[in-house]
Amino acid sequence: MAVTESIAGGTPGEARAVHEGILRRQSARESSARTYARALPIVPVRARGLTIEGADGRRYLDCLSGAGTLALGHNHPVVLEAIRSVLDSGAPLSVLDLATPVKDAFVTELFRTLPPGLADRARVQFCGPAGTDAVEAALKLVRAATGRSGILAFTGAYHGMTAGALAASGGARDIQVARLPYPQDYRCPFGVGGRPGAEFAARWTESLLDDPKSGVPLPAGMILEPVQGEGGVIPAPDDWLRRMRRLTADRSIPLIADEVQTGVGRTGAFWAVDHSGITPDVMVLSKAIGGSLPLAVIVYRDDLDVWQPGAHAGTFRGNQLAMAAGTATLAYVRENALAERAALLGTRMLTQLAELTHQFPCVGDVRGRGLMIGLELVDPDADPATARPAPPADHPDAAPAALAPARTPPPAAPELAAAVQRECLQRGLIVELGGRHASVVRLLPPLTLSDEQATAVLDRLADAVAAAARRHQSHGPQHGPHQQRHPGPAQHTG
Repeated sequence: MAVTESIAGGTPGEARAVHEGILRRQSARESSARTYARALPIVPVRARGLTIEGADGRRYLDCLSGAGTLALGHNHPVVLEAIRSVLDSGAPLSVLDLATPVKDAFVTELFRTLPPGLADRARVQFCGPAGTDAVEAALKLVRAATGRSGILAFTGAYHGMTAGALAASGGARDIQVARLPYPQDYRCPFGVGGRPGAEFAARWTESLLDDPKSGVPLPAGMILEPVQGEGGVIPAPDDWLRRMRRLTADRSIPLIADEVQTGVGRTGAFWAVDHSGITPDVMVLSKAIGGSLPLAVIVYRDDLDVWQPGAHAGTFRGNQLAMAAGTATLAYVRENALAERAALLGTRMLTQLAELTHQFPCVGDVRGRGLMIGLELVDPDADPATARPAPPADHPDAAPAALAPARTPPPAAPELAAAVQRECLQRGLIVELGGRHASVVRLLPPLTLSDEQATAVLDRLADAVAAAARRHQSHGPQHGPHQQRHPGPAQHTG
């Protein structure tokens, strides 16, 4: 008898005992490095679309979606059929880098979706099954192609958990890459936001590259996320992305777009770079391209293909089930215009969620693109000194009137964000946390989300925010505004 059947056949008390026993054994036997399991003490046993059923019989709306992996939600029929087809055919399941009909179909469908200017001259490298390995491959590729070693990356970035990927991420402990400002409105590093802030960020990058005394020699490549996910759901301005493309092209610096989380329709375009119309030299792809199964590739311009055989390899780069599931997912998203659907539904959800900023002072900002959405929780009652207010207009350090910020954001409130996540879970809604201080509540629902489901998600989230805000007002903040909670998904995600 299957485990899920034995759980379903028991009484509620027996199901609860099974649920608690599994969680207890997980805590006793698994590594302290586990992340999501700490904030989400559930035991999934069944799932379909947006819905997960736990071992205790509770149902949840899943807006985590495997950290963005499940573009079509759980167990979509076209994905299951693709997997069954390979299993029933007798085809080998793992073939290293040998050619197979399954791989050929996947590459054909993938190339059909690529940005103009790349598909006709692209090469693809199958990597180990995680996105972080594809990032490693991209960094190795541009270093081999250019003969240079330095990398340009951005504050707030997240590129994975292996050594090279971590070095290019915002939480790097050792300075191995040059760090550039990533433009954002709410917490603009220059205090101005909007187009001026993006312009300052671009000028800083240009100056760094062209100043012979900047301490940053011509790099091997620049890596960026078109929307920073773990950094707090921060979409890059399209004009800024075009500026980065021009800056790198003019200086023969390969541009790497990390589309691990933003790809396959997530942001309202098939690839997030499509919004700006740029064509990167290298694209790093994983998560949704495997249709819920492990798969990671890099796609790059053919003139960069200078590798020697075996320069980057991995035992599990020939996962046939993932390629079949990925082909089915890519085709379904393309044929059913799910990227366009994500753009429309995401705009509607962002508009409705923006009302929370008027209802609750603790909701500092609502932002995102498509179905990649974030709410930043802040502490509106914090000591004003911690918010670093702008100097008076007549102060010598004051910004010019045209650039003066409209407001200075309150400090981030990670404990309040964690409270919202707990309240969501009590209401049957699974959400993720992200951002610099784990203070951003993130929504990554499947692209198949219906209007009715979107309404249910928004209702539960608004109710959770209201409950957490009431408790915050009743009891006050229990920790300093910038104190981190235990390491969790916002710090270490897959």
